[in-house]
Amino acid sequence: MVELDEVAIVTKIKKILPLLNEYQKRVYLASEAEIWGYGGVSKISRETGVSRVTISSGLKELNAMEGQTEDDLQQIIHQQRIRKEGAGRKPIEETQPGIKEALESLMSEETFGDPQSLLKWTTKSLRNLEQEMNRKGYNIKYRKIGYLLKELGYSLQMNQKMNQVGEEHPDRNEQFKHISAKASDFLARSFPVISIDCKKKENIGNFKNNGAEYSPKGSPTEVLDHDFPLPELGKAAPYGIYDIALNEGFVNVGISSDTAQFAVNSIRSWWNEMGKERYPEAKEILITADGGGSNGSRNRLWKYELQQFADETKLSVNVCHFPPGTSKWNKIEHRLFSQITKNWRGRPLISLQVIIDLIASTTTSTGLKVLAKSDEKQYATGIKVSDDDFKSLSICGDEFHPDWNYKISPRL
Repeated sequence: MVELDEVAIVTKIKKILPLLNEYQKRVYLASEAEIWGYGGVSKISRETGVSRVTISSGLKELNAMEGQTEDDLQQIIHQQRIRKEGAGRKPIEETQPGIKEALESLMSEETFGDPQSLLKWTTKSLRNLEQEMNRKGYNIKYRKIGYLLKELGYSLQMNQKMNQVGEEHPDRNEQFKHISAKASDFLARSFPVISIDCKKKENIGNFKNNGAEYSPKGSPTEVLDHDFPLPELGKAAPYGIYDIALNEGFVNVGISSDTAQFAVNSIRSWWNEMGKERYPEAKEILITADGGGSNGSRNRLWKYELQQFADETKLSVNVCHFPPGTSKWNKIEHRLFSQITKNWRGRPLISLQVIIDLIASTTTSTGLKVLAKSDEKQYATGIKVSDDDFKSLSICGDEFHPDWNYKISPRL
């Protein structure tokens, strides 16, 4: 039995469909469903959005053609009623404006899952969604909701082992909603929203890098047989800034410690290299960050350095930290860092320049662009911020969880 290449078949179908009239579409999709065998009608319906009833009608028409002469077939084709252009049922998006946006809004409140995936998904059933949409005043059936969800990027997914160890923070979900609402407000005002974090340190040198790339058979790249850092080369600390609205990344590759000074200097470099050109009218900036590390919510030096940045740029710096144990939800992880890892898989990071070049060449089908630069400054560890210096900060916490959400304004 020949194994079907589903992706190739679906791609072919989607290319051909726009070229066919109504009758031809029915018969063509019916023929493809026959080739698929059991479940073919449902499969074709899901992939194309054409109803099962229409495809089943095409199957009946196909069966009726068996044993017919060529002249008979031509007569059958000419007898088919083809609706004039513009006839037929109008798309639901036209008859019920805003229905897609309403569904997306409904879904985003309850969406969860592995951020590494490009898809989004939900635990809500189609029938429950139908009831909620109807309560909102829309007239839509659960099957149509399924088609709209697919267009919006949702799909059914199996359970994943991803719950954090220990109890979740009671305000975990509320903080997600707070971040989402604040980010939406900034984006609506065309103010920058950036996701930040420091990628894990990488040994510089001819070390094995996980993954594989094509090379002549029997000629693998030879690397060192150990992973101990080379003192003369050290380690690289890539600190990333991801612009959510523009799908752009900036990576400041340091060779020193991952400190609060290094973190804020990376943000400063992004602003000078990219940010102020992209957002010349911006008066505020929103930063989403993990709750710990060099940019942690309890790190006094982090806030002190952000104050210096705010004073220099005259920008009000808003910060929202993710709750404990939820760093995987930070967009930079799956929008930027995972793509960098894919791009340099199987490539020894033999020098700082190679690391920068590999990061800068990272792209995606969705248009990701990345700028990378080196930061060879040595950052001291163990710096303390005195109580007097901390009290001088122009910092104001949000009403909800001021320890996680706060604003640092420039001092006059």
